[in-house]
Amino acid sequence: MGLSAGSGRSGVKSEINVTPLVDVVLVLLIIFMVVTPMMQRGRDVKLPSASNASEGSRGDPLVLSVSADRGTYVESERFMDDAELRTRLAHELRARPERKLLLKADRELSCGDIRRVVELAQASGARGMAFGVDPLQTR
Repeated sequence: MGLSAGSGRSGVKSEINVTPLVDVVLVLLIIFMVVTPMMQRGRDVKLPSASNASEGSRGDPLVLSVSADRGTYVESERFMDDAELRTRLAHELRARPERKLLLKADRELSCGDIRRVVELAQASGARGMAFGVDPLQTR
């Protein structure tokens, strides 16, 4: 009727509780799903293709986008008229005069549409501008 010294814990197994780990992983996944779309700068436009596409200069350019419906955006903020756009560009370029512009224009736009935006940028004080293109796919 007595208990032996070694028989107290013979049937107990230790298991790892993975619930906290799963909770942390799911929270991180949600954070990445929310943050990733915000990392893209400018508007999403269909860029033209070019065979001489280069990486361009390093730095933090001001992204100026023109969509197929001729909507003009600085980063992701839309501007309805040219005066507002010119004021915003002038303000950004006064704050950082060495900053370059990256123009992302939809491939469906005419040269006149793009020229209008380039002239506005130059009138606002832009000293340098790069054009966003997709590299031409070779077959």
